[in-house]
Amino acid sequence: MCGRFVLITDLSVIAESFGAREVACAYKPDDNITPGRPIAAIVHDGVNRLVSFRWGLIPSWAKDSAVGSKMFNARAETIAEKPSFREAFQKRRCLIPADGFYEWQKETKKGFRFSMKSGRPFGMAGIYETWMSPERKPVVTCAIITTEPNELIGPIHDRMPVIMTREREAAWIDPANRDRAGLLSLLRPYPADEMVMSARQ
Repeated sequence: MCGRFVLITDLSVIAESFGAREVACAYKPDDNITPGRPIAAIVHDGVNRLVSFRWGLIPSWAKDSAVGSKMFNARAETIAEKPSFREAFQKRRCLIPADGFYEWQKETKKGFRFSMKSGRPFGMAGIYETWMSPERKPVVTCAIITTEPNELIGPIHDRMPVIMTREREAAWIDPANRDRAGLLSLLRPYPADEMVMSARQ
């Protein structure tokens, strides 16, 4: 599960880190981002663009926006089959920039922050969908994909967000990439030796 994350890096640095040519994002640095909030995301439609999505995916066919409060994560193991996620997985993939994310140890209730040793922002794998509100206004929402934990996170929690290496980012957000097996192969735990953990203050 990934239910809280951090993004405090300057917007210009985020855009540079992910090669974003266009920026259309209402962005405020925050060290405690929660579902239901607008968040920054990277999409590709000819060029990389930095945009805003609401965190908590609402399928296009949903009758009520309330379902989004429960679908802020999508499991890598079932994303290609689940009706709520499979079309977005095939056609609408994004990266969600972060400086870190939080997980809580169930037994002790202690929180821990995980980030990169490099200190640089990273991209979590996401999917997005457009839902039409009763007022006929499009609402674009997203979910963060999770997978099994690496060796650093495993003792704390049984899930972690899928973090894309720089080499995999372009393949993930390319909407022309419909290679199901190839896309699924990207959804793996990030190397533990490139990450650091600290107790949440």
